[in-house]
Amino acid sequence: MSSGESESRHGAAHPGDPALRAVVLDVNETLSDFAPLRRRFEETGAPGDLMPTWFAGVLRDGFALTAAGTYADFADLARDGLRALLAQTGGRTGDVDEAAAHILGGLARLEVHPDVPEGVRLLKEAGHRLVTMTNGDPTLTVGLLERAGICGQFDAILGVSGPRRWKPAPEAYHYAVRSVDVRPCEAVMVAVHPWDVDGAQRAGLRGAWLRRGSVHYPRVMSQPAWTAEDLAELARSLPGTRRGGDG
Repeated sequence: MSSGESESRHGAAHPGDPALRAVVLDVNETLSDFAPLRRRFEETGAPGDLMPTWFAGVLRDGFALTAAGTYADFADLARDGLRALLAQTGGRTGDVDEAAAHILGGLARLEVHPDVPEGVRLLKEAGHRLVTMTNGDPTLTVGLLERAGICGQFDAILGVSGPRRWKPAPEAYHYAVRSVDVRPCEAVMVAVHPWDVDGAQRAGLRGAWLRRGSVHYPRVMSQPAWTAEDLAELARSLPGTRRGGDG
């Protein structure tokens, strides 16, 4: 199935669907551009291509702890993961802890993808309540959105430290929608990661997948209600919403 065929199948509301009242946005890689972190790896003497491996490991460990019924913050898992990877990287010298701190310092300097400000503006103008829900640190989300000049457009800026359950656990999505006083079926989760879209849909939200250059969505996961290349394209394709004062 081509991407266009997928969009025609999954890109429209169905009769009887509740009106969308809220948009829940993932942050890491969905809103934020992680590409500069590759340079941070290189500055420590590690290959830049190690960045996706590190990030995938952080997610793996967060998922595993949630499945086991416990919790750890993103920052702690990110630091532990970096120390382990850098210690195993041949050809580099220097203190592992200093290198990890240098790489993690880049998280506070990331910028949003170029399409994000327009997408946020369009979503807000449509009357949607906007909330971020990240497996990362919500204070970093505040800085990211402030640098983009769009922080004031959001109704809530949240992270999994609130429910102490990493996405894709359903408690994380329910925590997000409760913060803006909507039912799960009245919200859409927007993410670049298929596992996040799938998790949200299994928790009762609708899902929107941002491709950002990717062409493959796993067949084993629930298919997104909407697919778009970026946030601005998605915002233009979502149906109108019931505004906050409507019953």
